[in-house]
Amino acid sequence: MSDSERIQQLEEQLRILDQQLMQSQKMSSVGSLASSITHEFNNILTTVINYAKMGVRHKDAKTRDKAFDRILSAGQRAAKITTGMLAYARNTSDRYEPCELNKLLEDVMVLVQKDLQMHRIGIDESLQPGVWALVNNSQIQQIILNLIVNARQAMKDGGRLRLVIADNAEEGWAEISIGDSGCGIPNDKLQKIFDPFYTTKTADAQGQGGTGIGLSLCRKIIEAHKGRIRVESEVGKGTMFTLKLPRSESPAGFIDTSAA
Repeated sequence: MSDSERIQQLEEQLRILDQQLMQSQKMSSVGSLASSITHEFNNILTTVINYAKMGVRHKDAKTRDKAFDRILSAGQRAAKITTGMLAYARNTSDRYEPCELNKLLEDVMVLVQKDLQMHRIGIDESLQPGVWALVNNSQIQQIILNLIVNARQAMKDGGRLRLVIADNAEEGWAEISIGDSGCGIPNDKLQKIFDPFYTTKTADAQGQGGTGIGLSLCRKIIEAHKGRIRVESEVGKGTMFTLKLPRSESPAGFIDTSAA
């Protein structure tokens, strides 16, 4: 085997290992939400069972219609969660295409909403509509989910999650910021948080977190997008991560129905 063939073989092995690492990190993020999603499904099933019993007990049309409406609503909520989870877990596309940041964030929030509620985390949003970026949507969703989970873990006794989407047309960036009101990161540690295997936290009760892989992988993904990731933090006040992604115009023929 020639040297060039050996180099190609090594490059292919590294590419495969990178893909496996990204998938492992994705599953780790999903695992951190398992408890809250299970709790949510228990609530949904309780709703379905109770209203089914009500529909069986009462024969009048008004009560039965109410029961059917509540059962349908609960079923749609369950379908939305499972569809979002499966789409997130299975999406391994390597395509880069124009994506609206609000839609990417919305899909992630379906997965984390109950987890945030269970940990008493409020949400402050400043989401500029119609902000598009040229990205691999699966990879950017993975970063968003990882940063939101990190933010929640930094707020031990409740707090506020800050979500910002902004169009920085002057500099050519589509930006999304994710911040917390947690403990913050000391400056000497802040300089190292993107280093592989460096971590400022220990694993939680479910064994999630504390590997030092997540933020290192986030930076690698952003650099592959030719973007930037910035972090600001103040001890005792919280941390804010900002993703700067290559800006894109909305695709031809796209109709924004968000204001309808």
